[in-house]
Amino acid sequence: AHNVKELSSRVANTLIEQIEQLSKIAGDFSQFANIASNLNIERFNINDVLQSVVMLYKTDSSISLLWDKLEGDFTVEADRIQLSRLFTNLIKNAIEASGENEIIRILIGEYVKDNRVVVYIKDYGTGIPLQMQQKIFEPNFTTKSSGTGLGLAICKAIAETARGRIWFETAEGIGTTFFVSLPLAEEV
Repeated sequence: AHNVKELSSRVANTLIEQIEQLSKIAGDFSQFANIASNLNIERFNINDVLQSVVMLYKTDSSISLLWDKLEGDFTVEADRIQLSRLFTNLIKNAIEASGENEIIRILIGEYVKDNRVVVYIKDYGTGIPLQMQQKIFEPNFTTKSSGTGLGLAICKAIAETARGRIWFETAEGIGTTFFVSLPLAEEV
């Protein structure tokens, strides 16, 4: 009887994990589908969004997150929640890319060029292997067993919906930097 009980609790836990995974996949897909249709465009300073995203990770002592903040007003016109999700996804990826490093170091920086603000997120992980670089923004592409493979596809869709673009530079053994470029809003 003891074994049956143990087995049924194990099966129940596995089922719960599977259900959570499926609901995460369903959630990712619905968010992916709704990026263009559920837009809530606002004018805001991109640094306000970065500030709140950075605060989320500041509490974790295993992560050393350095934000090289540009002073000034970098007003964009976009969906604030989507951009917040975009940067959160990129930081999560940077953390995962850092692998087994004792302290995970991540640098967030900004610069302005051609009337666009560029935010970049750099990790010091293993870099993206050449054969994966072409596919990285494709839906269903993932290097993780637990991922849905929509993380970077969602990032790309969010950036493009905000009339921006996303790209990366990587070197094996040195790390990867993702760049997100967004048009600065015209002054009203």
